[in-house]
Amino acid sequence: MRALRLFPVALALLLTAACSGSGYTFDGPVPEKVLTRYLSRAITMSEFLTPEPFIVDGTYPDKDADVRYILGTGTKFVGRAIYRWGHEDQLTDPAFWSGAAELAAKVHEADPDVIFQGAVFEAVYPEVNAVPVPEWAFEALGLPVEDRNFRYGDMLFPDGTFVGQWGRGSVPDIRAVETQLWLMYLIGSYVDIGCEAIHLGQVYLMGRNDPQWETWDSFLTKVRRYVHPRARRHWVLFDCHGGRKGVIRDGRSLTDFNAYPLRIKEVEGEPLKGVLEEGWSDSIYGADIACKVPSGWHTDALPYLVEFDNFGVSDAPGRPSTDGYHIWGYDEITWFYLLSHEDKLSWLEYAWNWIRTHDPAGHLEMPGARVITTGEGPVFMGRAVAPSDSIPHGMDIEGKVTELFGR
Repeated sequence: MRALRLFPVALALLLTAACSGSGYTFDGPVPEKVLTRYLSRAITMSEFLTPEPFIVDGTYPDKDADVRYILGTGTKFVGRAIYRWGHEDQLTDPAFWSGAAELAAKVHEADPDVIFQGAVFEAVYPEVNAVPVPEWAFEALGLPVEDRNFRYGDMLFPDGTFVGQWGRGSVPDIRAVETQLWLMYLIGSYVDIGCEAIHLGQVYLMGRNDPQWETWDSFLTKVRRYVHPRARRHWVLFDCHGGRKGVIRDGRSLTDFNAYPLRIKEVEGEPLKGVLEEGWSDSIYGADIACKVPSGWHTDALPYLVEFDNFGVSDAPGRPSTDGYHIWGYDEITWFYLLSHEDKLSWLEYAWNWIRTHDPAGHLEMPGARVITTGEGPVFMGRAVAPSDSIPHGMDIEGKVTELFGR
């Protein structure tokens, strides 16, 4: 019986070994083909690296099941694996960082090619006041070292724009030096625990008063100068919700790739049915952003990921939506979670093929773990693995993801 219980883990390690070294190797700037391979094997696994006591929404038990999912499916890019949306004071607990580093090391021991993505978002809360500013953050930005904590008020837009946008939290202004200190601290800390990618969230909101991207350009130059020598393979991949225009300055993309929600279109008269369509809402299919990427190569179409976004339920869950963002009244991952098991598998197949056919620059970021908001009861973490006593909200899509990643 013991051998049988260990078989799935052993099989996952064999599959990993077979894939290791097969086109995912880099040290320094990432070649286009290597980046494309990573994006074609991407999943969203929100807060996977975050230790259980620090999970923002709900609980996240039995992470060994998700370790098996990563290794067994051949996943190479784990999106949103660690971040903060509020609760910033928890970062003062050394267990937050040590627990995350241990889990990243556990996966890297089995498959050193896996990239974990940390995320910094367009949200700060007063709890940042409890976090000391490390000396290295000042130094990385070329600022005099001070003995103090971060200052929430100094991160905000001076004219009050977006203050209280998230209730107690606000959108920080990238032009504010304090915001740059905060983001430098988060990014550098995520890289130090083993992350090799950083999602920058809605840069257009934080850069509302930076229309030419001058501040973002200067900031990311300093960030790269600090983190690249410290990163596992001397390069960190940056992306953001750059929309159809991306984040382009003088023909250069400030990010290595783009990312955006799927933007699923409802099929009128067929409840819960949704399709992808170029030109629907503000979707980025076919954007063809020509630019030079930070790794040095030129492209006629900046590579991108599309994800099952989560942003909450509408005022009319289960009914047609008119805003172009919700799908039948739900955010995208909740809509997907509510589909029948058969429809989940069919839709992944459909979306995977549709994106490949309509826009080769795009890649579907598969579900792994993400917060579900149905509008009834508390939010919870929906998981891609099979349901169990410890994982009641499992979706059991591992087989389909493995199949698609194997193509």
